[in-house]
Order: sequence, then C-alpha cells, then structure tokens
Amino acid sequence: MIENRNTILAVILSGLVLIAWQYLYNIPQMEKQRAAQQAELAQKQAANPATPATTTPSANQPTPAAPGQQAGAPATPASAAPIQSRPSAIAAGPRVKIDTPNISGSIALTGARIDDVALVKYRETVDPKSPAIELFSPSGTKEPFYAEFGFVPAAGATTKMPTRDTVWTQEGTGALTPKTPVTLTWNNGQGLTFKRTISIDDKYLFTIKDDVSNVGDAPVTLYPFGLISRHGTPHVSGYYILHEGLIGVLGDQGLQEYGYKKMDDAKAVEFKVTNAWMGITDKYWAATLLPSPKANVQARFSSNLVGTLRTYQTDYLLDPMTIAIGGTASTATSLFAGAKESATVDAYDKQLGLNKFDRLIDWGWFYFITKPMFWAIDWFFHIFGNFGVAILAVTVLVKLIFFPLANKSYASMAKMKAVQPQLAALKDKYPDDKMKQQQEMMEIYKKEKINPIAGCLPILIQIPVFFSLYKVLFVTIEMRHAPFFGWIKDLSAPDPTNLFNLFGLFAFDPTQLPVLGYYLHLGIWPIIMGITMWFQMKLNPTPPDPTQKMIFDWMPLIFTFMLAGFPAGLVIYWAWNNLLSVLQQSYIMKKNGAKIELFDNVKSTFAGSKKTT
Repeated sequence: MIENRNTILAVILSGLVLIAWQYLYNIPQMEKQRAAQQAELAQKQAANPATPATTTPSANQPTPAAPGQQAGAPATPASAAPIQSRPSAIAAGPRVKIDTPNISGSIALTGARIDDVALVKYRETVDPKSPAIELFSPSGTKEPFYAEFGFVPAAGATTKMPTRDTVWTQEGTGALTPKTPVTLTWNNGQGLTFKRTISIDDKYLFTIKDDVSNVGDAPVTLYPFGLISRHGTPHVSGYYILHEGLIGVLGDQGLQEYGYKKMDDAKAVEFKVTNAWMGITDKYWAATLLPSPKANVQARFSSNLVGTLRTYQTDYLLDPMTIAIGGTASTATSLFAGAKESATVDAYDKQLGLNKFDRLIDWGWFYFITKPMFWAIDWFFHIFGNFGVAILAVTVLVKLIFFPLANKSYASMAKMKAVQPQLAALKDKYPDDKMKQQQEMMEIYKKEKINPIAGCLPILIQIPVFFSLYKVLFVTIEMRHAPFFGWIKDLSAPDPTNLFNLFGLFAFDPTQLPVLGYYLHLGIWPIIMGITMWFQMKLNPTPPDPTQKMIFDWMPLIFTFMLAGFPAGLVIYWAWNNLLSVLQQSYIMKKNGAKIELFDNVKSTFAGSKKTT
C-alpha cells in the first residue's frame, strides 16, 4: 500500500484537476457557445418586439399593477415598436444630466426613472478608447435596465399617483453632481404634491428622498416602493462558480441568489423581512435597492413573460405612511448602481449599516479563504503597483506561512530517499512475503521517524490556495484588465499567445476551431508552467513502478493543456509556485543529506529518449 501511495495520489490529483477543468472551463465554454446561438436566434425572432411593462408592487393585492394603472389591474405590454438606439431613446424626452467622476448619464423626467448610467472608468476592452460600460438603458432600447421609485395607494383607493408616464418638473436647470442634488416635483391635482430630491456621491450611490404634502380634504395613505427592472434575458458568463442574476440578503432569510433560469422556473418569490437589500448583479456590475435596514420590507423577485421577452424585476414595498390634511410625510432610500469594487462595497456596507452587503461580490463558499486572499493581493498591489507582481508576492507569503509544514514534508521525503536501499533489500530478503515486507518497511519508517504520506501535504496545501486565487481572479473587478508585463494585458483572461499559430506568426485563432478549439489554448506562460512542473517532477527519483513513471511523465503535459485556458494570473502563479517548490525542496533535501537527483533524472530522460530512438 505504501509502495503505491504516489500512484494513488497522482490519480486522485489528476482526477481533481480534470473535474475542476471540466467544471470551471470546458462546460462554461460550451454554455457560452450555446448562449450565443440562442441569442442569435432571439434577435431574429425579435425584429419587432413588444416593450415589456414594468410591474409595481401593489398594496395588499396578490396581483401587481402596471405603472399608470390602479392596484390590482392587470399588466399589459405596450404596443409593438421597433428597437431604438440608445442615443435615440435618451434624446426622446427631457432629462437631467448625471455628471460624477465615476458615472455619466441622465435621469428621465418622464417617470423620474434612473435609466441612463455609464461607468466612465471602465471600458468594454483593454483599449482605453473603447466605449464605457453601459449599465442602465431606457425602455425601447435593445436591453432596457433601470430603477424606479414611487408610491402605490391603499387597496381600493382612487388617489392619482405618479406613473411611468408622469412628466416631473425640475427645480432649476443644473446637473446631478456629488455637490448639487436635483429636485423634481409633481402635483396630482387632488391636493398631493410630490417632491423628490435625488443626490449622488462620487462613487455609485444614489439617495432618493421623497416628501409628499397634502392640502386635500382627506388624509391619504401611501405605500413607498422601489424596483429594478431588466428586460430580456441577459448574456451571462455561464460559469457555475459565479452567480449572475437576482440577488439579495433578506433579513434572517440570508443570502438569496436566483439565476435567470431559476427565476424563470420560480416565476416569483416573496419575502417579508427587515434589514434587507436586493438587486440584480452581473459579473462585475450590479444595481441594488438599499432601503433602510430598520424598515419592514415586502421584497419580491419575479420573472414575467411579456410578448416574446422576459422581464426580470426585484422590488420592495414598505409599510404605509399616512399624510394628514395639511401635513407632509417623508421617506428615503438608496440605490447602488455601479462597479462591484471591493473597497467601495465594503464602505457602503459599513456606512449604511447594511446586512452583509459585501456578499454582492461572489466570494463563494470559501469566503474565509477567498476574501483574505484578495486582501493580501490588493495590499501588495498598493506597494508594487502591479497585480501580477502582487500575485508573485502572495505566493512567496503563502510559501513562508506553510514553510514549517513543507519543511517537515520534504525532510521526510529526503529520509525516505535515504532508506531506499534498505527498502529494496526487503524485496530480496522476503521476495514471496508481501506482508512481511510491509511490516519491516513500517519498522524502518518508525525507526527513522518517517511519515510515508508527508510528501502529499505540500500538494494538498496548494489546492485551496489554487481555487481561492482562481475565484479572486475571476470575480473581482480589480483584476479585470489588470496588466502584468509584456503581452499579458489582462490577468483575468487567458494568455493571448498561442503555440499553434506560432505565437501570432499566422493570422488565425486556433481556439475558434470547432470541437478541438477548446483544447488549443497554449500560450507562452502555460508552456513555462508546464516546464516548471516537469522540473519539479524530475526532482524526485524515477519511480520503480512503470505505472507511476508513466503518470508522472505525462502529468506536466496534461496539466499544461488543462490550465492553458485559465486566467493568465493563475497560470503565472502556478509556474512561480513550481519554481519556488523546486528551490525549497532542493534546499531541504541538501540540508538533510539527500541527493538532489534533478539533473541526473533530466539527463537520464533525454538519454533514454535518445536510446529509444
């Protein structure tokens, strides 16, 4: 059993990486291809789509009402209309400009919707001249996405409310900036005046304060609501380790995540909680409703089929507020619409007293490893100014933390090499008695204080570090478009070079080939990683068992192809980690008097190949 432990370990690790590669890379790539095909079909079918209607939470009614209708009335789609370009839709009505260091866009006076938000510091590609990321878009465009706030009356009431068609009046003519809030007003002609003050900080937080005054002849009861609506099923990354869709932390219900397919199946889910936030998230961007943590919230996630398109919505309804005759009532809420920057999200969580708002970033089940890993990389980034160098520094740090354990492991391995002649003699002494061989072997291990499974520990330690780093590279916006040196312009993307077109000598992309394309990501860094892994394997003596030898000989090549399509930052980490492991193991072996067989094994490999030829 001891004799075969390396074989078993190699098979288990190979299986784990194969599963991880299938789970993290191969299946998502197929899903992306399938999604692209479905999107192309949807575009052909949606030449003249109906504009889906937004639904407003209704007070004490099981059926929501569409904006502009009384509570309980059915929602109906707007008449079929061709898709407008985003600039045309924005220019179609009066607007208030948004101008901040991080956001540009506008607020529509029709409906007082926040439906035009672009993130000016983030671009679609690594080219700084490429278009800014467009988060919100108005109704009538290809992919409407917006936030809306307002009130619904009590059940059975006929009070006229502002709707999506209501044109609000701006007080003054200035733009919305971090220093200049915007005030909008509307009178319903029945004694109610609605005054909305919208402010914004220098990041991504909108604050919406509503004051309603009543000069009518009767008290009025209103229910404040907020909603975020997204029309059409968005294109998602398709990776199972990343959540994209509806999200929220809803009081004691905890984190709730509904992907678009899951939401289509559920149709609608409702929660009655306090201390809640909810929204819709993409990989790097999100829009979330942030009511007061103390408010009683009737929250809802929903998916509605309107015409041929899906509308996804998250909304809430608050407790009623009654405006007495001659009185005024106020309510306030917040909206996050921007990039999921870790420091910014954490700051809002603390500033607003939110409920685990940092879970807006998908740190995963291993939150306790993944987030500290990000903190360490980010800390080194602020020292070196390069995330690639920060990853190298964190690798050294991890090596130092686990050095005592690795020291014991490699020392035990060195001792095992020293007793190899004794173990070989046991086979000659007891050729037909395997049980006796095992007993004597264990006695030697006990005498020399050797742990036969110690060699597994350094590899096992790498597994959680590997996956936490993969998660950090994949989900954190800080890693998006982060350059290293040379040809690596984006650590979160695979190495763009490729052996199969001679590193750009031929103008074609082999990864786009059908079927085989998935396996043809083989850039310079994956090759470096494979070479360092091969050297690490050659540091150990050649296994006497042919099966073991075959596995260890092929493992570097297999890993090279499997990891080649992973983020470049992860491949650089693995290569650097291999190199450090070779140096560390060589030092410890020399210190313990074991022969370093690296060069002998490399020499024998090529000599054996030459002899075979």
